[in-house]
Amino acid sequence: MNVILRPRIVAAALLLALTSPAAMAATSEAQQEANRKAVLAFYDKGLNLKDADAALAYVGNRYVQHNPGAADGPEGFRKFIGFLREKFPNSHSEIKRSFVDGDYVILHVHAVREPGTRGNAIVDIFKLEDGKIVEHWDVVQPIPENPANNNTMF
Repeated sequence: MNVILRPRIVAAALLLALTSPAAMAATSEAQQEANRKAVLAFYDKGLNLKDADAALAYVGNRYVQHNPGAADGPEGFRKFIGFLREKFPNSHSEIKRSFVDGDYVILHVHAVREPGTRGNAIVDIFKLEDGKIVEHWDVVQPIPENPANNNTMF
């Protein structure tokens, strides 16, 4: 009887270990880092390399755009990247920092559309499902010529 019972005990102990808070947190941390990497790759391929198709590999079965100046979906994203490619071919966005909170990735970005200009400070927020980007929000603020303090926006 002990021979038959032991594999069940081992299986139950293994199941408990795999579903412990520590194991679940490690999986969650791994998924969060995977989410960060997906967003960073999406951003670089789309905004810097201006390769919409390469960037869209990181997008899920929907892409909800909360920026009122951009359309939803892959075609809306392609249109935006086409606009950048045509009007601002030398634009570049430097990600200064990134934050992850579960299925949300937040970027703090210095975006310069025309080299030599101050550009904009941007906060981009992405929601992911199953490791794919499904929603986007952003807040854009021009970098002023004469700030009221000597602190940078980054």
